[in-house]
Amino acid sequence: MELTGEIALIRDGRGDPARLVGEFRRAALLVPLTDGPGSGLMSAVSGGIRWVYAFTDEEALTRFAQTRGEAGAGREWEFLSVLGARLVDVVVPMADGPAGVVVNVADEDGSMFFPPVAGIVPDGSAVDLVDGREAL
Repeated sequence: MELTGEIALIRDGRGDPARLVGEFRRAALLVPLTDGPGSGLMSAVSGGIRWVYAFTDEEALTRFAQTRGEAGAGREWEFLSVLGARLVDVVVPMADGPAGVVVNVADEDGSMFFPPVAGIVPDGSAVDLVDGREAL
């Protein structure tokens, strides 16, 4: 099953979290780039966590652009295609502070957050671990 199907199962209460994370890690995701100097992967900070935006396809990215009022009008959105595993194994540890990935954030019934916790990100980047052990 593809990532969007696994997200739907989880949101419906019938999914398997381990299978969801596996599909996320294998998925080729579209990650928009920021404009201007110092450009990088588009993200936002909420609750002290940097959330990297990722999308399962161009249609989901377009819906995101529309919700931001930035679709059309001649604006082209540059993006990279990145495996979910690369986002959490390489990008998250490079972030300045806790970071996770949010998939299809503009899809009210189809979005999914992959927070910076053990089992999703490397242990050294997991906010629920201290010195490799579960924080109380």
